Amino acid sequence: MTCAVSEAAKPGYRPCVGIVLLDVRNRVFVGQRCDTRAEAWQMPQGGIDPGETVVEAGLRELEEEVGTNKAHLLTESRWWRSYDLPPDIARRMWQGRYRGQTQKWLAFRFTGSDSDIVIHGAHAEFCAWRWLEPDELVRRIVPFKRDVYLSVVEEFRHLWA
Repeated sequence: MTCAVSEAAKPGYRPCVGIVLLDVRNRVFVGQRCDTRAEAWQMPQGGIDPGETVVEAGLRELEEEVGTNKAHLLTESRWWRSYDLPPDIARRMWQGRYRGQTQKWLAFRFTGSDSDIVIHGAHAEFCAWRWLEPDELVRRIVPFKRDVYLSVVEEFRHLWA
């Protein structure tokens, strides 16, 4: 699988935001998805609502999925990254409306403490979380997202180098 990189959101793909949340040691926040039996770890991500900017969506998703807004924006990706979902997941999640997702990635610096992270809120998607080194992140991600994560890690590498 590969991810397509473009300057605009790709038609036919669900527009969403991805979040690279870095702690003070430059480790990346990842959560383990609750909706699968497989060990599926990922960074926070979610759809962009109509009328919402990418940054507004990122802050909302951070609050919904991580349970905190204690972070400040470091940078926004230059590109949109698109990937296809496995067909069975796409059918289940969006009734076939989208082939996959097109994502704009944001990097935030976490300014709180670990006790500020509350993953069991109203929109809980994660049943566990941890901080990972950026290169370890790529090894733990589900295969159909791996190329996107490789691309994001390379673009944002200057933040932890």
